[in-house]
Amino acid sequence: MAGFWLTAIGLVLVIEGLMPAISPDAYKRFAKMLADVGADHLRLIGLSSMIVGVLLITFAR
Repeated sequence: MAGFWLTAIGLVLVIEGLMPAISPDAYKRFAKMLADVGADHLRLIGLSSMIVGVLLITFAR
């Protein structure tokens, strides 16, 4: 079971690292743009992302 979680965390880190590795300038622009977004909007984006992730995991099994 620990192997599953380590794999999942590793995959998240790989995916999160793709954008800054491929295009650091675009990543910086995105980070600056994200700083201007309100907390409520960010919360909605995070919640939506989590729901989509759970659905993807559910359908993949």
